[in-house]
Amino acid sequence: MSGEKSGEKRPASDSFGTTQLVKRAKSDANIGNSEVAVVNGSAQNGALIQAVPRTSSLQAPVLELSGHTAEVFAARFDPTGQMIASGSMDRSILLWRTTGACENYGILTGHKHAVLDLQWSRDSRVLFSASADKTLASWDVETGERIRKHPGHEEVINCLHVSKRGEEMLVSGSDDGYIGIWDPRKKDAVTYIQTQGNFPLTAITLSEAGNEIFTGSIDNEIKVWDMRKRKVAYSLSGHTDTITSLEISPDNQTLLSNAQDSTVRTWDIRPFAPNDRTIRTYDGAPTGQEKNLLKASWDSKGEKIAAGSGDQTVAVWDVRSGKLLNKLPGHRGTVNDVRFSPGDEPILVSASSDRTLLVGELSR
Repeated sequence: MSGEKSGEKRPASDSFGTTQLVKRAKSDANIGNSEVAVVNGSAQNGALIQAVPRTSSLQAPVLELSGHTAEVFAARFDPTGQMIASGSMDRSILLWRTTGACENYGILTGHKHAVLDLQWSRDSRVLFSASADKTLASWDVETGERIRKHPGHEEVINCLHVSKRGEEMLVSGSDDGYIGIWDPRKKDAVTYIQTQGNFPLTAITLSEAGNEIFTGSIDNEIKVWDMRKRKVAYSLSGHTDTITSLEISPDNQTLLSNAQDSTVRTWDIRPFAPNDRTIRTYDGAPTGQEKNLLKASWDSKGEKIAAGSGDQTVAVWDVRSGKLLNKLPGHRGTVNDVRFSPGDEPILVSASSDRTLLVGELSR
């Protein structure tokens, strides 16, 4: 992919970048017992698969989005649910519309190595990216310009998160063992926090109030940092392998973690929770041999969680009961990321090592 410099301006338009990207209705997936079905595909006996009751405005129950030329590590809906950004080993970020046929409308290029994590600004106008090239970047999604490059970390940046209220602030986690804290309006970091043991950081998220940072590492522990004191307030132990993702529930009371021990867990992060903050362990999403940083996420109501899996499926659980609701097929490689739409429509996007995204609807 080309490494375009941020100084090269593109005209603002409805579409920018390459026009070679394609998407199609997914018609060769193994439906199994999944609630995500395929429409207009041929069954093995030659009979037409009947359309199931539709629950979204997608053109088909499952759409496959093609265009990346290498593994896709991250996929994110914007806060409105109308757009999706995807980041890949191919160094590019692709932008897609969620409605209808999930049209690709842009490509963002400039990172020199893999794009490992993405976050949208709260107003959906800016996209933030973390890369193996040791930099963060901020992008104007209307023009395709890179607004700013943020150097400073000395190793691969695995993860980033953006504050939910107050002044917009970014936090990043890197293999250099440092937490970076950034004002996205400035090139350089506001400050760095050195972690104990300088273990590579593999997952990071900010509390809703912005006063705590949650980090995961190769030491198998989740650490909760007091932003004011810049010290660990407490740790969460239980995972037996590298933490690969962290996300706080919509009601801000529960932390969701995924790890390479092939378990997804929930933790009580309320201020006066009991000493043992473990709530539940969810099984059914094996990490697989690639040992990628697989991500798990909440739905908008905090009732379901989903995780990518090394067995080429998306696992979906009921949060309260722990019941595995779905194992959604369709990918041909490890599923690295999965996200629920933040809107009312029951839509999931998943990103895979097979170079594709799947956008599909869940039954209500």
